Amino acid sequence: MAEADQPCPRGKFQVAVMEKKSLQFPLDGKILAVCKPRDWTSFDVVNKIRRLTRIKKVGHAGTLDPFATGVLLICLGSATRQSATLMNLPKEYLAEIALGSETDTQDLTGKVIAEKRVPSLDAGQIEATLQLFIGEIEQEIPAYSAAKVEGKRLYKLARKGKEVPQLRKKVAIYRIDLLEWGADFIKIRVACGRGTYVRTLARDIARKLGAAGHLRALVRTRVGDYRLEDALTIEKLQEQLNQTGNDFAANRQE
Repeated sequence: MAEADQPCPRGKFQVAVMEKKSLQFPLDGKILAVCKPRDWTSFDVVNKIRRLTRIKKVGHAGTLDPFATGVLLICLGSATRQSATLMNLPKEYLAEIALGSETDTQDLTGKVIAEKRVPSLDAGQIEATLQLFIGEIEQEIPAYSAAKVEGKRLYKLARKGKEVPQLRKKVAIYRIDLLEWGADFIKIRVACGRGTYVRTLARDIARKLGAAGHLRALVRTRVGDYRLEDALTIEKLQEQLNQTGNDFAANRQE
C-alpha cells in the first residue's frame, strides 16, 4: 500500500484514507477534513496544525474523544467563523459495542461498573432493537462529558468523585445499520445529528437487548459532505507542507 493510501487509525474497522486531493493554497480561510489519530485529543490536532501552518487562528468543528478516530473538520484563519454552522452538519459513525460489561464512561476507557451475561441474540432481534432508537430520542448526558452545570464541567465533578446531576437532551438519529454481530459484540453504522453521544447510544442499545455494554471502537466517517476517504492524515498534511515550504503562511497571520 502506498503511503498516500495508508489507513486512518481505526480501532477494529478497515477504513482507508485515500488522500487523493492536494492542499489548495493559501490555507487561510480554508476548511480541512483531517483524520484524527487514536489517542490524540481534538485540541492536540488543532495545536499540531497551528504549528505546521503558522496560522494563529485554528479551530475545530466537533470534538472527537481521544480513543475515537476519523473526520475532524479544522477551520483555518477566517474559516473559524464557520465552526458553529459546520457543527450542525449531519454525521456518520462506525461503532463497535462490546457486550457483557458496562463502564462508568460508557466506553473502553472507563471502569467496569456492571457485568451481565449476554443473552442469545439473532440478527432480527438486534435490527428490531436498533429501530427503536431511530428519530428524535432523549439521551442521558454522560457524567464524563464536557457538558456544564452551574458553570462546571461534568467530567471534572465525576473525576473528583462528586455527585453528578442526571441531565438529558434530545438528539436526532437518522439511521442505524447492523454491519456485523457476534456473541459479545455488535458493529453498527450510525447517521445522526449534532450532539449525539454514540457511547450513550451503545450503552442503551445493549441494555435494550437485555445485556450490559459499552463502546469499544468509534470512527467518524462523515461530517456533511466531508468524507473520511478524502481526509488528510497528519503525516500527509505535514508532507505536503514540507514540499511547499511554509512561506505561504508567514504573512497570513490573524
